[in-house]
Amino acid sequence: MKPMQLDIEYDYGFTLFGVVSPIKDYKLAWALNRLFNLHLVKQQDLCYDLQEKERLLISNYAHSTEHSIIRLFRNKAFGTQNLKKAFMLPDLKEFDYVLQVTGGMQQYHPQEFINRLIKSSMVQYVKQFDPLTLKFRENLIF
Repeated sequence: MKPMQLDIEYDYGFTLFGVVSPIKDYKLAWALNRLFNLHLVKQQDLCYDLQEKERLLISNYAHSTEHSIIRLFRNKAFGTQNLKKAFMLPDLKEFDYVLQVTGGMQQYHPQEFINRLIKSSMVQYVKQFDPLTLKFRENLIF
């Protein structure tokens, strides 16, 4: 009997931003809350178990409304000194944080969203990414 293969297509219907910022995650969440009138709240850290018996812990903040979910992730895992790829998204290792917007922010176009972020003194650089172009995009599905 021929083995069956399960093909799963994930929905990557969200907007993804890479953010460069030297500040701590809780301070960036606070700044985003003030800047966009959000309520990003610390969630349980994301945990990825790797084959080398190592574990990636990713800081995670979320804001949910009826129409959208906004998540802020720290890209570099904490508590890992030995790993070469201690990133949630190694494709974006130049970025300190990843901002995932599902359902959109009704009052902001993505470019307007980027412009408001860059005007903040706590953010140095922001870039929008297409999740389908990332090699490790499955790390954003949970």
